[in-house]
Amino acid sequence: MARRFENKIVWITGGGSGIGKALALAFGKEGAIVAVSGRREDRLQEVVDELKSQGAKGLAVRCDVTDEASVAEAVQKIVKTLGGLDVAVANAGFSVAGRVEKLSAADWRRQLDVNVIGVAMTARYAIPHLREREGRLALIGSVASMLAAPGIGAYAASKFAVRAIGQTLAAELHGSGVSCTTIHPGYIESEIAQVDNQGRFDPQREDRRPKNLMWPADRAARAMVDAIAKRKREYTFTGHGKVGAFAGRHMPGLVHFGMTRNRK
Repeated sequence: MARRFENKIVWITGGGSGIGKALALAFGKEGAIVAVSGRREDRLQEVVDELKSQGAKGLAVRCDVTDEASVAEAVQKIVKTLGGLDVAVANAGFSVAGRVEKLSAADWRRQLDVNVIGVAMTARYAIPHLREREGRLALIGSVASMLAAPGIGAYAASKFAVRAIGQTLAAELHGSGVSCTTIHPGYIESEIAQVDNQGRFDPQREDRRPKNLMWPADRAARAMVDAIAKRKREYTFTGHGKVGAFAGRHMPGLVHFGMTRNRK
């Protein structure tokens, strides 16, 4: 079977773990040359080594998406080293947890700086190079972009914004040859629950998400790569994620009732 991304150059932010790592390996199996970026260089190199072990080519590029200059520099390094850019995946993100009345302005700024501004800057600096090759841009949103819930207000707000950015870019890029796919996963195996509100990774933190609804990261990555390959405008999964997203968009009253019926 033909590999859909043979010799295509793919850049993934937040590529050192979780969904980003799984995406890198999935693109590698499709023949892509994969550049992974993030703040933890040791994790990035592990992904590159794993890519090489499966016969793919990889490049580790340190990048902090909250630093515009760092994003610009990462893109330039990738293009200079690998020769261009065919796919950019704005995947870097984390979750600030807590009720709105408990969150500080600093908590909100950290959340929006990574999940919203980081996505926007990734798109900004990737698009000129994607235009040259009629490439693909992908933004990683969440079912939370359509289904907010108590305790995740900041995270949901950031993903609502990512959805808006994706819809805007799909229109702005129409006719340019560049597609924008915004992907909204349900529960996926990742390290998001092990990252605290300051963005620090702590492997001892408990992941309270429902394990029986969780998709393995490799399965999720295959579905996401397929959506990007098909240049879909928006793609929502898993099965439970689709139900939740539909309810959030079309039955908000029922969702509100369900979330509040046991609360005084």
